[in-house]
Amino acid sequence: YTHAANTVVYSSNKIDDTIRYLSLHDNKYIRYFPGHTKRVVALSMSPVDDTFISGSLDKTIRLWDLRSPNCQGLMHLQGKPVCSFDPEGLIFAAGVNSEMVKLYDLRSFDKGPFATFKMQYDRTCEWTGLKFSNDGKLILISTNGGFIRLIDAFKGAILHTFGGYNNSKAVTLEASFTPDSQFIMIGSEDGKIHVWNGESGMKVAVLDGKHTGPITCLQFNPKFMTFASACSNMAFWLPTIDD
Repeated sequence: YTHAANTVVYSSNKIDDTIRYLSLHDNKYIRYFPGHTKRVVALSMSPVDDTFISGSLDKTIRLWDLRSPNCQGLMHLQGKPVCSFDPEGLIFAAGVNSEMVKLYDLRSFDKGPFATFKMQYDRTCEWTGLKFSNDGKLILISTNGGFIRLIDAFKGAILHTFGGYNNSKAVTLEASFTPDSQFIMIGSEDGKIHVWNGESGMKVAVLDGKHTGPITCLQFNPKFMTFASACSNMAFWLPTIDD
């Protein structure tokens, strides 16, 4: 979603890899954003204004403004990128080659990253997503392997590695923070949802939503105590009152 309630930006490879800006109200395209030459695998809207970033298998990250079809900035990387804005919209993080996180200041990102955190490269999997916690202190790295990583957004230190869920077929499983930044959750190949406490690193719950396949999407509602999980079917979750 953009900041308007009825417009979205999305990636598509229908004709080429142009990003599309769609009005849901009348189902018409407002603008196309051409430039990427391979599939777009990351898309993040700024939390404060009309800028967004995209990462593609063409090994570039592009910075855009909704009001212009022209790319506002371009970065060439050495591998497949994942990227995301921080909650204040001042910086963005790029995960490169499944082994390092680079932090860029939006106002001067052409000068290169102001911080680079190098992790140990794991040959068994690759990074599939990167998210900041709402308080901006943590970064969650999702992989298509059997673990996800929680790192300190300021120092780059690995705080916890969460595993113990099923993902033998290298599926892209979406991991999410709860809005209070305290818990991390991910779906699994066998349709269960695993929840950890981010501070202690302890697993606090395994939820069974009777999903028939891998849970590839999992997002918490930013305002209410509900979340949604999806395989080929979708489940909405509410807290139980007696707890």
